[in-house]
Amino acid sequence: MKFEEFKKSLEDAQPKSDWSIQLSALWFEGKGQWKKGHDLIDHLEDPISAHVHAYFHRVEGDLWNARYWYGRAKQVECKASLSEEWEKLVRSLLN
Repeated sequence: MKFEEFKKSLEDAQPKSDWSIQLSALWFEGKGQWKKGHDLIDHLEDPISAHVHAYFHRVEGDLWNARYWYGRAKQVECKASLSEEWEKLVRSLLN
């Protein structure tokens, strides 16, 4: 799936059933459903989930918590815009 197709899917009622949990979480956040997306990854501790989790806390404005999760993901804290980080994360998960 291409990024443009993913963005178009935000018009759908539900994410695709064969997507990773991280991609589904970002899909919900892309639809403005932060809590639903966060709840999908909140309990996961793998590096990819931690990176997505960091993004969610950055969206929330909880930068201390975001920094904690960037550290867990072994990622440098993102300084790009939220939309740029969302796109980067989605693109990386689609590849």
